[in-house]
Amino acid sequence: MLGKRLNAARKEKGYTAQQMADMLYITLSNYRKYESGRSRPPVDKLVQIADILDVSTDYLLCRDTNSTL
Repeated sequence: MLGKRLNAARKEKGYTAQQMADMLYITLSNYRKYESGRSRPPVDKLVQIADILDVSTDYLLCRDTNSTL
């Protein structure tokens, strides 16, 4: 579910996967693993992702109460 939320929030902000990887100082391959669900970002990267996408970590982790995804 994290991957789906991450993908949707990224697209809503108009960022490409490469742009996200660059902002996070990681490879595109590693970023794509987050969106595909093959890997979970470490806490520091999760916080950075939430800040970049202007969403909460709870939203990304599907811990919000108004979940629609």
